[in-house]
Amino acid sequence: MEERVVYFETAGKENTDEVLKLVKERAQARVIAKIILASTRGDTARAAAAAFGESGLRLVVVPHQFGFGERQRFPQELVSELQRNGHRVHFGTMLFHTEDLYGVRTPRVMATLLRVFCQGIKVCVEIVLMACDGGLIEQGEKVIVVAGTGGGADTAVVATAAPSNKLANLHIHEIICKPL
Repeated sequence: MEERVVYFETAGKENTDEVLKLVKERAQARVIAKIILASTRGDTARAAAAAFGESGLRLVVVPHQFGFGERQRFPQELVSELQRNGHRVHFGTMLFHTEDLYGVRTPRVMATLLRVFCQGIKVCVEIVLMACDGGLIEQGEKVIVVAGTGGGADTAVVATAAPSNKLANLHIHEIICKPL
């Protein structure tokens, strides 16, 4: 099997529109209905909701957890708007930022290892686990996961979802795009 992978010369939000176009195409080709999407401030969630419009794709948006920063940067009014349009928003525990909770270095080591590929791959793995832990996607469900570097979107993968306590069941099947 051959499939196209797009590599961006630079990381960051300037790739968002192209990522969303590629995601929509791959979702339609693979008959995937759910897109797991990282969005800290809501800009990427707004762009994705607009880009996917009436396509039938449903977003599971994963912002930072409450308490990660001084204040929650994802606007509550956007949560309501997304939900009215059939999407979901999940403020779950950011699994790779839990060293103090578990008393071990495993989450940090895992995050560092995944960043070898790129920041977006690390976030993709983290948010698909979070969404599955939160019951917004089923274990074994095939989804597309979208994340970025610092803002916007620059990375997307096709994955089979798993909860964090069954990490070995999580599979990244395809890289749709990522920065070099």
